[in-house]
Amino acid sequence: MLQGTYSYLLQDESGQVATTHSVSAGLDYPSIGPEHAALHDSGRAEYVCATDKEALEGVKLLSQMEGIIPALESAHAVVEAAKRAPKMKKSEVLMVNVSGRGDKDMGILRENLAFD
Repeated sequence: MLQGTYSYLLQDESGQVATTHSVSAGLDYPSIGPEHAALHDSGRAEYVCATDKEALEGVKLLSQMEGIIPALESAHAVVEAAKRAPKMKKSEVLMVNVSGRGDKDMGILRENLAFD
């Protein structure tokens, strides 16, 4: 239970709410909402993690390959797609929803990412 919501939490070894950090401010929270918890429980969604470094590489990858600067939140999905795509059959389809623009993250990107 966190802030009145019964859901999944990041916890430390003692079962206390763990502190979080993400280069993406939108992902710097130790819990998920009830909709995501229900999707997880039903098996309709799988949740994975990406490091800050990986997320920054996701921004770089999509920006260079498609000319789209994703928000840092969406860059985490880009990274996972890049990991999964080589293992897929050519007939399989992979779709990534880029749910935000990276222009809001330009300050963070400028500080943390070097483009070739």
